[in-house]
Amino acid sequence: MTPPAVIHRWWQTGIIYQIYPRSFADTNRDGVGDLAGIRERLPYLESLRIDAIWISPIYPSPMADFGYDISDYTEIHPLFGSLGDFDALLKDAHERGMRVILDFVPNHSSNQHPWFIDSRSDRSSDRREWYIWRDPAPGGGPPTNWRSVFGGSAWTFDPATGQYYYHAFLPEQPDLNWRNPEVERAMLEVLRFWLDRGVDGFRVDVIWHLIKSEQMLDNPPNPDYEPHQSPYDELLPVYTVDQPEVHGIIRTIRELFDAYDGERVLIGEIYLPVGRLISYYGENGGGVHFPYNFQLLTLPWSAREIAAAIDAYEALLPEYAWPNWVLGNHDKSRIATRVGEAQARVAAMMLLTLRGTATIYYGDEIGMTDVPIPPDRVQDPFEKNVPGRGLGRDPERTPMQWDATRHAGFSEVSPWLPIAPAAHGTVNVASQAEDPRSMLALHRRLIELRRAEEALHAGTYSALEAAGDLIAFARKSDGSLFVIVLNLGSSAATYPMPSPEFRGRIELSTHLDREAEPVAGRLRLRPDEGVVIRIG
Repeated sequence: MTPPAVIHRWWQTGIIYQIYPRSFADTNRDGVGDLAGIRERLPYLESLRIDAIWISPIYPSPMADFGYDISDYTEIHPLFGSLGDFDALLKDAHERGMRVILDFVPNHSSNQHPWFIDSRSDRSSDRREWYIWRDPAPGGGPPTNWRSVFGGSAWTFDPATGQYYYHAFLPEQPDLNWRNPEVERAMLEVLRFWLDRGVDGFRVDVIWHLIKSEQMLDNPPNPDYEPHQSPYDELLPVYTVDQPEVHGIIRTIRELFDAYDGERVLIGEIYLPVGRLISYYGENGGGVHFPYNFQLLTLPWSAREIAAAIDAYEALLPEYAWPNWVLGNHDKSRIATRVGEAQARVAAMMLLTLRGTATIYYGDEIGMTDVPIPPDRVQDPFEKNVPGRGLGRDPERTPMQWDATRHAGFSEVSPWLPIAPAAHGTVNVASQAEDPRSMLALHRRLIELRRAEEALHAGTYSALEAAGDLIAFARKSDGSLFVIVLNLGSSAATYPMPSPEFRGRIELSTHLDREAEPVAGRLRLRPDEGVVIRIG
């Protein structure tokens, strides 16, 4: 008997494209991107064959942390438009075959949210226990040594009520108390509001932070701390993140998602070692559909280290768990800055041929790089709180480069962050759309090939032996086999094919020039080159 065919969900075989809304497209001439701008650019994303857009926070916010301090979870910030604008965007995206994923920020609200205003009004407030309030330490001062990710103590004293409140990030972002069932119920209602509206899923911000230890013990020193790191890293967050009880909360959220049509996706943002990351899939797959895997964001660009990490990750994944890969996001330096323009092409091939869901950060498909931010233009509170360590996130959040006009086609006025000088050359969509060997052309070819070949969007993964600067692996499905070989070095290299049976032709090179070249025995790779080989 023939085994039943495996059915993959859209979020497994598809490609997610992250949009930082402040920086994608401005239509109302205020220098900040908006929902109408995203809607206007949907034809471009459709032409790129993107399956889903993930939009970073667009909710009402005082913008202390640019939308990650939310004052109303069920509205749209006027800066971005209105609920009507959102509904129009959602409708248009769906009509074009694209899904829409929103950010869900459940760990903390804004200190201007009515819940927190009520909570801090009096110790006897009905919402006092919606947040984490504690008395000063016996000798005075904060209850524990817990640090804020953005620098300084994670405790802020409220003179009116004589207690401290906890905030893992800015003082303007007080943490919600997820041990309180009323908080859980309120947040589930937020999710229902958007799911009922037709949203296709959520990326859940800092999900591993949701529960804090009830013991209120000091976090221990980090023996591996180095001075160039963030002050937050001086301590090991033993009592503030990755607590066992968080998985019960995630199961409850997953049950809500499963009550819908089975096509909604729940993604967790989790910066943890892979061994811990895997636990967020939940027992028998009852956790998030997948926790974001950030290894390609954080590892040195070394073939041997990356190959070992890929294989370890694949080996750790339970049968029910689906992998995923990320090269860039709004919190980390852009891939073209981290590894250089030539290697960014190799990285794109890696991202789009590995097994699992791929996420592309806006602008990476044209090779955008970090933009130096003059001191008087710095926006990020992280950089303002911890200056001089290169921790600021503004450089990777600069406006999308659509064309070579003065403001790169992003806006008709000066934008909220500077435009890269490279936008006025060829690092823009309009210029690259006309260049058959551009970074954009490479992405189009990779995505086209990935979508067309089951082996590349849903097939198995097998590591192949490689040495030096080379990474090699195979992707296979019924009737088709591809070998991918990537040269992460700046020197030419030769790869011996695994066996005489591994004969075929080059389907795609990162240089976009070796199509149909036969391969047998030994494969010659130029510096900074990756190839996809069709075997057979």
